[in-house]
Amino acid sequence: MAISKSVQATLALLIKISLSLATATSLAVAGTVTVAEAPLASIKTHDDFFNNIAKHCGKAYQGKVTVDNAVGSSFDNKTLIMHVRKCTDNQLQIPFHVGNDASRTWIITKTGSGLSLKHDHRQKDGSHDTSTMYGGHTLDAGWAEVQSFPSDQYSKELFINQGIPQSIDNIWQMYIYPKKFSYRLIRQGREFRVDFDLTKPINTPITPWGYK
Repeated sequence: MAISKSVQATLALLIKISLSLATATSLAVAGTVTVAEAPLASIKTHDDFFNNIAKHCGKAYQGKVTVDNAVGSSFDNKTLIMHVRKCTDNQLQIPFHVGNDASRTWIITKTGSGLSLKHDHRQKDGSHDTSTMYGGHTLDAGWAEVQSFPSDQYSKELFINQGIPQSIDNIWQMYIYPKKFSYRLIRQGREFRVDFDLTKPINTPITPWGYK
């Protein structure tokens, strides 16, 4: 039986539509399978600094205050321990224990535009302290051994709200050398530094407050 030209045209159109839909579906499915998250942009000095600390993942070290010009420091006569507790490709979690106080964790994160340092402060029940997650972000390349983190906007507003505007100019620095790790805070009229001996690993401390 002969098929009219109009019917032939309709069938051809239907076939074309079906093929287009099938192609679109295949591309969509393929996209969901093959598309991956783009890697974070980074530069060598940031990566090297991050990796130099990550080499110590799982280890803990004892330190001592080497500079502190504050009167009546809360760090006096306390055992100071840093623990490179958790490491991922983009983040390092480093609890800083002061005696029996396990409230502090330093968090170094690759952001795609540099490195950030945050101070996660917790209560014993795991809840966040009123002063928490302050810190800063790198503004330059730094070095594989040293990075500086000037106070970010969140921290400045937090310090003002807490009545300590002098802290808005805080700069935190971290140093990582084969035998020593240092944490330093500087601003006008204030300097604090604690050095940790990387040649003598110690037993890992308790889990920091708020973590599992």
